[in-house]
Amino acid sequence: MSARGSSHPVRLAGERVVLREFGLDDVDGALGVVGDGAVTRWLSFDSRDRAATWGMLAAVVERARVTPRAEYYLAVTLPADDRVIGFGRLGLTGVRAAKLGYAIRADEWGQGYATEAARLLTGFGFDTLELHRVTAAIGPDNDASVAVVKRLGYSYEGRLRDHVFTNGAWRDSLLYSVLANEWPR
Repeated sequence: MSARGSSHPVRLAGERVVLREFGLDDVDGALGVVGDGAVTRWLSFDSRDRAATWGMLAAVVERARVTPRAEYYLAVTLPADDRVIGFGRLGLTGVRAAKLGYAIRADEWGQGYATEAARLLTGFGFDTLELHRVTAAIGPDNDASVAVVKRLGYSYEGRLRDHVFTNGAWRDSLLYSVLANEWPR
């Protein structure tokens, strides 16, 4: 399948997490991520209230059905109960390239869920979407997220100055990437 091909629905299962398509009934779980300032402090957007979270999910559900698909924005859930504990995203850009993003509920930090979600998405990008390159732009103070991408073999490329406007201020990002020929199979 080409990087711009349609693939719906997507379900990626790991040992600790499952990534699946979002539905509108996931608003409470999503709100626990995007509505928490402790989480969005590290993201490229401000915290959202319930109405904005529902609107975000409606847009995600709509974009998931577009062909060719330009984004894979998936719920991170626990296998035992399908409870949403985060999200992972591959936004397709350029030629066979994507931007990786992920977030986990603050009360679930430190369990390895972000690492597994990022691993599953990156592998999906290379193995299924036939990407050549995946990047991750991370806030300079987000040591936990930097550790995730380093653990997965991403390389540091540089600093993007005033990359995102969030929480009332411009923020730099550290850019990391991994290429298909560097990804373990």
